Amino acid sequence: MADIPLLELRGVKKHFAAVEVLRGVDMTVYPGKVTALVGDNGAGKTTLIKCLAGIYGLDGGAIFWEGKEVNIPNPKAASALGIEFVYQDLALANNLDIVQNMFLGRERMSGPFLNEESMEDLARETLAGLNVTTIKSIRQQVSSLSGGQRQSVAVAKAVMWNSKLVVLDEPTAALGVAQTAQVLALVRRLADRGLGVIIISHNLEDVLKVADSIAVLRLGVLVAQPDKTDVSSRELVELITVGRSGTRFPGIAATPAADAANAV
Repeated sequence: MADIPLLELRGVKKHFAAVEVLRGVDMTVYPGKVTALVGDNGAGKTTLIKCLAGIYGLDGGAIFWEGKEVNIPNPKAASALGIEFVYQDLALANNLDIVQNMFLGRERMSGPFLNEESMEDLARETLAGLNVTTIKSIRQQVSSLSGGQRQSVAVAKAVMWNSKLVVLDEPTAALGVAQTAQVLALVRRLADRGLGVIIISHNLEDVLKVADSIAVLRLGVLVAQPDKTDVSSRELVELITVGRSGTRFPGIAATPAADAANAV
């Protein structure tokens, strides 16, 4: 049902020794929607995503997936649920072609041999389904692709495995205007296909173009998660920098200890 979150975080906490990095984060992600995760450096965005990926265990709170509480002890468990990650470095091998990258570690076999035809067909079908039209050949080496094309391949690789939620870490960083527009259109198409999308970005212009809701982290606390249509860029800046904006977004005050720990 559309009113049931695909992903819900309730009171998620994480600390490293005495440093409390996440302090009871509540956040929801719906299928067919783009949720932007924003915050200044040290807000806890990376730690939160690593908890979701099963890299870090929780020290408190719970993760609910499609309405049921789940445990994500490792990245394999996250993938099994249908959560895929596209990190900023894209994790693509420059010396391999597009098909080889998309099936790296998950190659299809026909007896003792690679089933090249089957892999090519699925790679081509996935890219076409995402309306990626700028790639000349699926047998191009990744080293020959532009930044926007590489991002498209990384996203296609993520959605090819029956994923339900795709997490994108700074997908437009270091891209030009045209390539940024291409990637943002791709992000929108993922949501239009019914997937949930989390996009982490420092670029508020991109966020306001593509997101349906915007989750703002400050010093390990989610201070607000308004719909894009309910918040201005000025209010977003205030939420990110001071944790509140007027009477509409009172936020949650950070403790002195949290301010002192703003380095993770």
